[in-house]
Amino acid sequence: MPNNLAATYLFLIAAIVAEVIATSALAKTENFTRLLPSLITVAGYAISFWLLSYPIRVLPTGIVYAIWSGAGIVLITMVAWLVFDQKLDLPALIGLGLILAGVVIINVFSKSVAH
Repeated sequence: MPNNLAATYLFLIAAIVAEVIATSALAKTENFTRLLPSLITVAGYAISFWLLSYPIRVLPTGIVYAIWSGAGIVLITMVAWLVFDQKLDLPALIGLGLILAGVVIINVFSKSVAH
């Protein structure tokens, strides 16, 4: 279990990366009929949730989930754009910017997160 804030955030970042990998593979599972993407998806989500269990012991659950889901949404959208050629329009980019701004505001300004 992480015993300092830096380790807590490293576990959270790793959980986000694992979730993004799992979600990227999910797009290729074809309803879990393709073995390798299905295994990557299941393993990625399992690893992500295991990693997420550490920061949730240190930081408030809602804050951890807001950071995990918000950053995950932005990153998976970037992967979809760059890897799967799924283009975004201006309203989608603005919305993603607002999500990212929310994550930054929580981490920089919220007293709910121990600094």
